[in-house]
Amino acid sequence: MVATGILGTGAALPEKVITNFDLEKMVDTSDKWITERTGIKERRQAAPNETTSTLSVKAAKKALEMAGIEPEQLDLIICSTISPDMPLPATASIIQRELGAGTCCAFDLAAACSGFLFGMTVVDQFVKTGKSKYALVIGAELLSRYLDYQDRSTCVIFGDGVAAGVMGPVNSSSGILASEVHTNGAFADHLYIPAGGTARPATCETVQAREHFIKMRGNELFKVAVRSLEEVSRRVMEQANVHAGDVDLFIPHQANQRITNAVCERLGLPAEKVYSNINRVGNTSSASIPICLDECVRSGRIKKGDLILMSAFGAGVTWGSVLMRW
Repeated sequence: MVATGILGTGAALPEKVITNFDLEKMVDTSDKWITERTGIKERRQAAPNETTSTLSVKAAKKALEMAGIEPEQLDLIICSTISPDMPLPATASIIQRELGAGTCCAFDLAAACSGFLFGMTVVDQFVKTGKSKYALVIGAELLSRYLDYQDRSTCVIFGDGVAAGVMGPVNSSSGILASEVHTNGAFADHLYIPAGGTARPATCETVQAREHFIKMRGNELFKVAVRSLEEVSRRVMEQANVHAGDVDLFIPHQANQRITNAVCERLGLPAEKVYSNINRVGNTSSASIPICLDECVRSGRIKKGDLILMSAFGAGVTWGSVLMRW
């Protein structure tokens, strides 16, 4: 059976930077408060003319160029996003059109911060069964469009960004070694946007009540996130018969630096084996892991043969982990 690997990566970040000092002027908060609780110093904010699809196309082109793959060669496009261009059609179909990727299968996937790993896991099945050869997985979020700048518990955390990975068959000694994804709907109301769907369609009342913004119970989610990330990371390592000491690089979802530190301590992973950019990018949901991945690939932090562990936790709640040999 063939293995599935990442052949190329690409990222696109908006130019506008929002610092903690900028937020001090907008909401009751401070640089000290934000830094101590999240590890974030700044995040990006999309321009009015930028959309999830426009940034996705930029990231996708970079990934395709690195992979040496033409858009027409793609069999599958998955756009993992909870901030699509519009409810209908899928943002993936707009990306397909703008890339000139023919009539390949293209759809959106909504698993929040775990979305890129969910997408990788789906592609792995397509490639291994021969249904697809080359696939494009995109993690794309413009969460600034859903932030309530009167709610300091959420507006200081999230940022905008997009990253993509071209996936396809690789030598059986490399690629995805193990993956696992989960969902627990019991926590669905711990991180959500109340209105805008069929349960609460948009009305003047829902807009006035500020129900179209992200709501989060951060304290309740913290322990669930740490426990879930530790457990799923251990399971994929066990499936591949490797130990934490064998891992060359751990790329966690950039949710909160305290969560990352707690998970790494439990797994016994030293700081030099962990990649983090949350201080300058913030939490970009499904885009966070692929943005980190692209930075590591292009900077030479990841080298051929390295064992890479990626783990994420997000709204739903969802969580998952992918272990791969580069």
